[in-house]
Amino acid sequence: MSEVVEQIEESEKSPKREKKSLVARLEEEGDVAADYLEGLLDITDLDGDIDIDVENDRASLAIAGGALGHLVGERGEVLDAIQELTRLAVQTSTGERSRLMLDIDNFRSEKKEELAKLAHEIAGQVKSSGEAVKLRPMNAFERKVIHDTIQEIGLTSESEGEDPNRCVVVLPE
Repeated sequence: MSEVVEQIEESEKSPKREKKSLVARLEEEGDVAADYLEGLLDITDLDGDIDIDVENDRASLAIAGGALGHLVGERGEVLDAIQELTRLAVQTSTGERSRLMLDIDNFRSEKKEELAKLAHEIAGQVKSSGEAVKLRPMNAFERKVIHDTIQEIGLTSESEGEDPNRCVVVLPE
C-alpha cells in the first residue's frame, strides 16, 4: 500500500503536473491583471480590448483599440509604470510576485522587432570586427530582447552598469 502512495506522490511532483500548475497560476495572474486594467480603463473613461496569454512562462496582456498612445508615453515610461502597478495589484491579490508583461497599442511588439533588427546589425559588426560593441543604456525589457536575439545568433552578451545607465555589451566569439 505504501508503494502506491509513494507512486502517487511522485506522479504529483512530475514536471508535467508542475507545468500545469504554473500555467494555471499564470492564467490566474492574467485574469487578476485584466480585472485591474479594466478598472483602470473605466476610471479613465478609455476604450480598449484586453487580450490575455501566457508566453515564455509569464502572463502576457495586451490592450488594443482606441486612442491609447498616452498610456504608453514617449519612450514607454508610462507603459512601464502601468505594468508595475498591475504587477503590484496581482501580487496583492495572489500573494506572489508577478513577472507579467503588458503591451499597449503594440508598443512592445514593435519595439521588440526594432531591437531584434538592431541586435542582428550589431552581431554582424561584432563578427566582422572581432571586437565587443557596447550599446546605449536600455531598460530591462530592451536588454532582454537584445540578449535573447544575440544568443539565438550564437554570440554572447552581458549587461554592465547600473540602472538607468545599464547597457548591453555584445562580445565576439
